[in-house]
Amino acid sequence: MSLRHRSPNPAVLVLVLLVALLATACREKPKRPEEVAFVQGLSPDEIEAQHPLTDSARAELTPENVETLSQWELDQLYARLTAGPIPDGPYQGRFFFAEGGGPRKLSEALGGISGRILDVKLEKLDRLGEALWKGKVFYKSDRLLRNMIDNEEVVSDLFGVSPDRLRREEIGGREVALLFPAELYCGESLFDPRRESVIIDYADTDQIDGYVEEIDHLAGRDSLAIRDEIRIVRPGFYLGRAYARERLLLTFTLYQEEAAAPGGVPVEECRTGVEPPPPTPAGDAENPVV
Repeated sequence: MSLRHRSPNPAVLVLVLLVALLATACREKPKRPEEVAFVQGLSPDEIEAQHPLTDSARAELTPENVETLSQWELDQLYARLTAGPIPDGPYQGRFFFAEGGGPRKLSEALGGISGRILDVKLEKLDRLGEALWKGKVFYKSDRLLRNMIDNEEVVSDLFGVSPDRLRREEIGGREVALLFPAELYCGESLFDPRRESVIIDYADTDQIDGYVEEIDHLAGRDSLAIRDEIRIVRPGFYLGRAYARERLLLTFTLYQEEAAAPGGVPVEECRTGVEPPPPTPAGDAENPVV
């Protein structure tokens, strides 16, 4: 039996959005990264060959300063990255709509795909993301992921779902709600198929334990068909691209301070596109095998 839908509490929504806007206004605008070269008109192969990322360039990149980049610059940065290891544990998240990357809001980006019937729900997702999304929790051994959502009372008001139905977990000393479960694996990038990315796939979200239909179905195969992909900038820091029905929506970053602290070279767990040379056939240069 479905729960009776409750209208969002306007006072709560105004308060949450006001806090989000104040936090954004007070945030000092970071300087653009200076050690990463961006050249218009180059293919992924060309930008990677001519301007590979140095260790110092990777160290300069932060979740804050990548938000100063335009969409074509983000594309060039992403093309020079590899998947790295599949993350494990909680990662703090930030998302943004880059200049030149299309519509500035999720509801605008998906209006033509999903039709007017989902307008209200998409508006709720905009609010949920802007004010409440805090990142992702990776369960590497289970190849699963869940999204961290702050302030479950607001979620309840937005979607008319009792807080008692939301999965919770203590992260960083505080309890957060976990929504939008997804499968986790290495797979082909929708942007750069030369090598794999870590894929976060919501197609079968309804088959995962903890699924809350009123909320989580929006990311599933019968609705927006969300599919994220991420690549590593450096240990503890990933750059991500979110797609709906294979259409780019937005860029996001994931950061885990504990993983970033040790530094070092990331271990690759997905196909990098740099395959070993084929074995040398029998014979030699003067008498090749044909």
